[in-house]
This record gives sequence, C-alpha cells and structure tokens, in this order.
Amino acid sequence: MERRSFLKFAAGAASVPALGGGLSAPALAQGAAARTLRFVPQANLANFDPIWGTQYVVRNAAMLVWDTLYGFDSKLQPQRQMVESEEVSADGLTWTFKLRSGLKFHDGEPVLAKDAVASMARWAVRDPMGQMIRAIQNELVAVDDRTFRWSLKQPYPKMLLALAKNNSPCSFVMPERIAKTDPFQQITEYVGSGPFRFVKDEWVPGAKASFAKFDGYVPREEAADWMAGGKRVMVDKVEWVIMPDPATASSALQNGEVDWWENPIADLVPLLKRNRNVNVDIADPLGNVGSFRMNHLHAPFNDPRARRAVLMAMSQEDYMRALVGDNPELWKPLPGFFTPDTPLYSEAGGEPLKGKRDYEGAKKLLKEAGYDGQPITILVAQDQPITKAFGDVSADLLKRIGMNVDFVATDWGTVGSRRAVKTPPSQGGWHVFHTWHAGADCINPAAYTAIRANGDGAWFGWPKSEAIEAARDAWFAAPDMTAEKAAIDKLNKEAMDFGLYAPTGFFLSYQAWRKNVSGVVKAPIPFFWGVTKS
Repeated sequence: MERRSFLKFAAGAASVPALGGGLSAPALAQGAAARTLRFVPQANLANFDPIWGTQYVVRNAAMLVWDTLYGFDSKLQPQRQMVESEEVSADGLTWTFKLRSGLKFHDGEPVLAKDAVASMARWAVRDPMGQMIRAIQNELVAVDDRTFRWSLKQPYPKMLLALAKNNSPCSFVMPERIAKTDPFQQITEYVGSGPFRFVKDEWVPGAKASFAKFDGYVPREEAADWMAGGKRVMVDKVEWVIMPDPATASSALQNGEVDWWENPIADLVPLLKRNRNVNVDIADPLGNVGSFRMNHLHAPFNDPRARRAVLMAMSQEDYMRALVGDNPELWKPLPGFFTPDTPLYSEAGGEPLKGKRDYEGAKKLLKEAGYDGQPITILVAQDQPITKAFGDVSADLLKRIGMNVDFVATDWGTVGSRRAVKTPPSQGGWHVFHTWHAGADCINPAAYTAIRANGDGAWFGWPKSEAIEAARDAWFAAPDMTAEKAAIDKLNKEAMDFGLYAPTGFFLSYQAWRKNVSGVVKAPIPFFWGVTKS
C-alpha cells in the first residue's frame, strides 16, 4: 500500500469514536480540565535553550516562557514589549532603554536592567544581527535597576528590528545568572518572565512538555498582536504532546484527545476538513522556504562546483510534491532565496534551478570537484514530516548523480545537536541536513540567518563568501528601495553562484484545531495568548 493511501486509511480508521477496529488512540488522560490546552507541536522538544540552538520548535516553546524587549506585530513592525521607553542620541551612537515596572521572573525576583544586559550580551554572540551590533559596540551596561545603555562606535539604525524579530535566536530576557552561561553551552535552568512558566518536572523529551500560566505576569495594555501587545493567558496550562506519527495525531485531534495540531500533513487535511468538530486553515500566509543545507567545511561540498551540481540536478517539484501532494496552490518553485510576492523577491542568478534537470552535467561538476565516491552523510529527522519528505527525495537525487549516500535516519532533536558539530562526517559530523525557514524570516537579509556567509560566524554549514557579505552590507546601507532591490539582486546572484544552500521550494503549511478552541491566529509561530477552550 502506498504511503499516502496508508496514512489516509489509518487516520480514517482511527477517527471513529470507539476506535474499534482501527489504530489505537494515544494513552492520554481523558478527564483533563477544560482549561488545559493540549497541543501537538511540529517536533519533539529535545533541548530547551533558545540562544544555543535555532530550531523553530525551541523558539516556539521559548515564546511561552521568556519575554522579549520588543516584539514583531503582524505587520512585521517592532513594538515595545518589556521596554517602557527608549531614547537614541542625535548621532545615533547611544541607545538608552527603560524597562516596564512590575516585571517579574517566575522565581518571584524582579526583572532588572542587569538581567537584560547579560541576556543581550549572550544573544549577540549567536545572532547575526547581534553580531553586527557587537562588532561596533562600545559598551552595554546597566545604568540603574530599570535602565540600560548600549553605546556604539557607529550608528545602527536597525537596532529595534534586531531586538523585535521573530526568527531564532530571539532577544529573550533571562535572569543574569542564567544569561551568563557560555553561549555555546546549553542552559539547565528555565526561569523566564513570560506569560507561562516551564514545568520542568513534567518534561519528558519525546513525550510531553508542560507550561503553566504565570499568575505574576503583567501584560501590556494594548491588544495582543503576534509577539507584541498584551499577552493575556486564557487557559491554566498548555501541554505539548509529542506525536511524530501523523495518523496518530490526526486520530487524537478528531477524537478530542488533543486540541490543536501545529502542522498536519497535506495527505490528511481532506479527512480533517470533513470532521465537523475540526477547523483547518493555512498556518501562515508568508509560508516557508525549504532548505537543502550543505557543509562548506568538508569535501565534496567545500568546493562550489559540488554545491552547484546539486542545484542543477535538483527538482524542486519533486520536493514539494513529496511534502504537500498534488495541490499546486500549496507550493511555488523558488529560483532564489527570498520570500515570493514580497518587495525584495529576486530570481537573479536563479537559472540553475530552472529548466530541465541536468544529471550528466552534475556528474561532470562532481568529478571536477574531486568527488571520489566517499559516503555523503545526510541527517534526516524521521519525526518531522518536512525533513522526512525532503530527505527521501535527496537520497534519490544524490544517487542519481553518482553519490554514495549515508542516510542517517534520526530525530529532529539529534539533528539539532549534530548539525552544530564541525568535525568531519566520518567523525560524527555531517554533509547535508534538511530544514526550512519561515517566509517571515526571509523577506530581507536583516533577520535571515541562513543567508549569512561569514565563515565561523555563519549558520550551520559555515559558508564563507566576501561577495555575499558585501551584497548584504550594501542592502543595510541602501538609501532607498531602488538601491535595496539592486543589492538584493546582487546578493541573490552571488549566493546562487556560490551555492550558499539549495532552496527546495516555497510551500504553505496547514494547522488544525478543535472547534471548541478559539483565538488561533495565522502566524509563523503558534501564539497561545488569547486562545480559549470551552
């Protein structure tokens, strides 16, 4: 039986109320209080340090626990969150921030300027925009309990954008003692000041994570709008229930054993839509950019010819249909790196991803790059539908162009840890892993982690290209939209020629929730404030 047919059969059989002859229902407590919201996240929460790692599942959980100085609203504009006010000197060199009064951590301690200073110092080591600020920093110091100052050697007009952005890592504020943890080591204490507190004693990686309403949280007066405004919590508890099997998650949602499923696979959406107790909708209209990420440190992908070989042989349609099925409204080809239908979208240099796929040309380039048949280690998370679908296509692709594939079937948490390893693949490293980037993160270079090419400071794969970095800098310096678009065209072409990474296409994802749940919004992140359950 084919995979798609089996999933539909299994999910349908499991959806009858008594679960008679179908798959077994998950062993979840049936008598839970109505004020507990059960949520099926995109993947297992295997680690929980939103600065150390950049996985969306970690960022999404962190949004409940830690608050940020500023937050993006639904128009992707920075709004004050923990900050009451800010001042910037006339020369643009000194930023002074004042925190809101009454902010508390979950351990009852007040949030102080020294906590924000330590948190921003740790964040700036790992975040691309933070690295830019750090490179021109004079000092980052607390002035008094509620005020801190960031002084610079040259102006940085996009300061508020850096502190408000929603892509990983975000500017989460932690207690000073936790924020002083080495940025390249994971924290072990999870105390925040956000609207929920993490219930560490109930955390079972691979099974469950729990977040309880924090009664000491003081929301802003404004209406909630994505990461901004008043984060008013309407439930007592949110439980993340890990269900890597889509048929099991579909069954649990239809039977009311869970309330909200972050990313139902396209194969099961028709079945969910037929259930009168379930709502289904596009999760985020800005969609996602799929990524085939190559390691630039080790052969063969340390040679741009090997990376270009992948681009000229890759069929984005194969990747997209493996993920979203046959609905053409759910995906688009993407001969570039920026989100389609946004002002800076570009196809400059995108020819390698257009037209007929050239397997023989790819084989020739691989030979020129010196590929000699060594195993190509692909990390493929089986508990994440996106990466599983992409990994299967990539294994076939690489075999078609004459590569020896070492297919490492693992889980998303392990991928998150192993992709940070720089040692050769034969010593625990890697050649390729798959991921995706929220379209909201890819509308410009400011918060686009994956577009950096600054070597050791770059995202996993550690690409290094002065031409790409120069084009990115030109966008930051652009005085108007015409100059911005010219810089983006240059960046897109340089990144494509260099083989920065291989985009696998642009796609939309669904989310699904029970009809007794209200307040679910379309966004790149599942926001739990304002969500009610009757």
